Amino acid sequence: DGKVGSVSVQQLIEQISCMNKAKMIDHVGGMEEGAYEIYNCVEKIIKQDILGCEMTDLEGKDLGNKEDSAAPEEEVFGDVLWDAHDEQEQMEAFQQASNSTCELGFEKYFERLNDLVAAPAPIPPLLVSGGPGSGKSLLLSKWIQLQQKHSPNALILYHFVGRPMSTSSESALIIKRLTLKLMQHSWLVSPLTFDPAKLLEEFPRWLEKLSARHQGSIIIIIDSIDQIQQAEKHMKWLIDPLPVNVRVIVSVNVETCPQAWRLWPTLHLDPLNSKDVKSLISAECNSANVKLTKEQEKKLERHCRSATTCNALYVTLLGKTIACVGNTGNIDEILQQCCQCQDTVSLYRLVLRSIQESLHNDKEKDLLREILCVIGVSHNGVSESELMELYPELTSAVLASLLHSLHKMCLLTYGCGLLKFQHLQAWEMVKLEYMEAGENVISAYRQKLVEYFTMQLRVLIYICFSLNSQDRVTWRSADELPWLFQQQGDKQKLHKCLLNLFVSRNLYKRGHFAELLSYWQLVGKDKSSMAAEYFDSLKEYEKSSEGEESMICLADLYETLGRFLKDLGLLSQAVAPLQRSLEIRETALDPDHPRVAQSLHQLAGVYVQWKKFGNAEQLYKQALEISENAYGAEHPRVARELDALATLYQKQNKYEQAEQLRKKSFKIRQKAAILKGSLCGFALLRQRALQLEELTLGKDTSDNARTLNELGVLYYLQNNLETAELFLKRSLEMRERVLGSDHPDCAQSLNNLAALYNEKQHYDKAEELYEKALDIRRRALAPDHPSLAYTVKHLAVLYKKMGKLDKAVPLYELAVEIRQKSFGPKHPSVATALVNLAVLYCQMKKQIEALPLYERALKIYEDSFGQMHPRVGETLKNLAVLSYERGDFEKAAELYKRAMEIKEAETLLIGGKATSRHSSGGDTFSLKSALSPNALMEHGQR
Repeated sequence: DGKVGSVSVQQLIEQISCMNKAKMIDHVGGMEEGAYEIYNCVEKIIKQDILGCEMTDLEGKDLGNKEDSAAPEEEVFGDVLWDAHDEQEQMEAFQQASNSTCELGFEKYFERLNDLVAAPAPIPPLLVSGGPGSGKSLLLSKWIQLQQKHSPNALILYHFVGRPMSTSSESALIIKRLTLKLMQHSWLVSPLTFDPAKLLEEFPRWLEKLSARHQGSIIIIIDSIDQIQQAEKHMKWLIDPLPVNVRVIVSVNVETCPQAWRLWPTLHLDPLNSKDVKSLISAECNSANVKLTKEQEKKLERHCRSATTCNALYVTLLGKTIACVGNTGNIDEILQQCCQCQDTVSLYRLVLRSIQESLHNDKEKDLLREILCVIGVSHNGVSESELMELYPELTSAVLASLLHSLHKMCLLTYGCGLLKFQHLQAWEMVKLEYMEAGENVISAYRQKLVEYFTMQLRVLIYICFSLNSQDRVTWRSADELPWLFQQQGDKQKLHKCLLNLFVSRNLYKRGHFAELLSYWQLVGKDKSSMAAEYFDSLKEYEKSSEGEESMICLADLYETLGRFLKDLGLLSQAVAPLQRSLEIRETALDPDHPRVAQSLHQLAGVYVQWKKFGNAEQLYKQALEISENAYGAEHPRVARELDALATLYQKQNKYEQAEQLRKKSFKIRQKAAILKGSLCGFALLRQRALQLEELTLGKDTSDNARTLNELGVLYYLQNNLETAELFLKRSLEMRERVLGSDHPDCAQSLNNLAALYNEKQHYDKAEELYEKALDIRRRALAPDHPSLAYTVKHLAVLYKKMGKLDKAVPLYELAVEIRQKSFGPKHPSVATALVNLAVLYCQMKKQIEALPLYERALKIYEDSFGQMHPRVGETLKNLAVLSYERGDFEKAAELYKRAMEIKEAETLLIGGKATSRHSSGGDTFSLKSALSPNALMEHGQR
């Protein structure tokens, strides 16, 4: 209620108000609503500020329908797929590696690393070697921090490899991430192959190309490179001469360093001297207020002299062990036990036993064993919530206590919300302690995880079908389940898991191509067989898809499959799913929906690679037209289509046309970069500016009304509909007072309010406001003005949604007129509008009026695309239905035969069956079965 609860809250608010990167959320209402609002806000901040996703340019634009503004959010780097989870994992690994405040005399090593950067090219990679736990990660992370501070022009790319066989050790993912980071810093958006073999092969060329664009030096650091799967084979680029401004540093364990790399310049980490040992142990003991006697210090110093007891990890763990029991137990006794441990694994064993002894009963000891074992056999770790579900008898209090001890003693750590082992030696100790029986025990724990994630997947898929949300299958199910089947050697279940479209989609969307392909290779399928099985699986899924939401979900799955196959170079097999995705979206959404533009863009990309430039140009132009109508002429998505067309023209040696489009695209991107920022922060600044304007001016102005409208748009896009409604209403009232109720700006406010009521399913209110906006725009604007077309389209769709088909007809007719005036009478966009009108007449049982519209649309499609294009085939199919229903069976058979010839030609072209039941030319009506004398075609929108 605007009142501050306490002095501490008041102080907190005052502190936050002074910060640049702060967001305060005012909320009055239930806790669940508040939590949901905060979640949405944090999600937007992550997408905009951290990941840099581009947002819509909102300046004065109509809202339209919210779904029409929605488009895939994955184009951070053009069509490149970026995994935020993998990036976060690396950030956390770097932070964890640099956590230690003790630098162990690293100054001499820093000088050697600095000399490498300053040395004249060419120079091979520098090898940082040492035993396990010698401090290699700590050294590199500390040096990276110094470089970032003292050499701001140097571009430092790092990768910390975790446990062998984890995601962080996958070579193709590492190379993809390094390439994308280079592209990001070079402001270069170019097609990037996702075939793992080609990605590894092409990396040296990318490095050469991108390093030439960078002014300073580029330093690539890969920690624990020897833990990468088949490191020597997949990191061949390290042997080749590096670009002049590129330096590479890699760290390895002495025992596992590949032979060919031992010839490189090497920086070997020496064992800790007695001074460093004393410093480390004292730091740990002082933090716990534990004092050692001189005799105890000497005993520790004598113990830490062998190669295995004087490394950084061993000494740190030793200090923690003494500090942990120092205040409660006998230091001499624990010291005696520690001195019997001659390596890190045995010391970890002592630590584990001391934790076991601190537990209250055997039940807690059993849970400790279960937690450690199940984390150890997982792919990337296990979350706390998963542990609670795996072991219902595990209370949150016991779990918190166990994890505190395990984390404190360097056994476990957190990475992206998952619990995993902090060091390899900790996992080796757990295997020795709990899994002496060998593979049978490991297999039993893996089976437990298999059963858990299989159950999770069933529940999630049920939710998907119930709520029509394909995003419910989380990355956890996709990350763990196929990997566990692979480790268990269960090819049959792995195969079944891979054919789960949502699991494969999740892996693909996060760029885990190599992992996905390796699973298919294990089940004995090549790329072509894999493509065919996915397509067949999708067709089966389509049979159970009913309703608009399910069809939209299906279209997304088809597009994902098409993109995956395109990325793997399977162009002929990529066309069918992308074409099917396009057909479904045009039918289930709207021919002018942004997702249709997305489908057109992807399909065009296949034709470009296939060197079918004519087909690609037509599709790119359609995508450009839709994007301009949906977002406005200066949106980054328009720039994307312009860039694609420019690249196409360049391939055809049409340099002048390409240059014009690139200049136009550059201006859009430049403006977008300037305007880019936090949507939430912008809304708050606008709100504050408005308050100041109103206080200062004290009267209504058109500028204030515009600001109110923009605030309404911003809150609408944040899904804060109640606040959006307040601002949009105030904007409309002010505009009517200042400008008059017939001004086009009033039509904008009316249109935005109508879109908001449409979103809230208040269709009567939305209808009234759209009609007022249309009346104003018809009188004030040119007949072919985009704003008029916008209102016509959305009011027509609303009428159809409300079942007011008679009212929708004149608007669909007007849409045809507007497109004719805008693009000319023979443009494919006009044909699409004609098909939409024909479908409406079919729904009204007016087949006679629909027939000439279909015939005219057919002629335009044939002239524009040629007589064998899929849109021609779909229009012929619809004409066949009309002829059949009018009793002209001979003509229906002739038209249907032509339609099937086009479909068969398409099937031969793409090398597989691609049957379709939906038109790609507009709203269309469905064909329930093949045309036959006994089959009656039902009309109805899909």
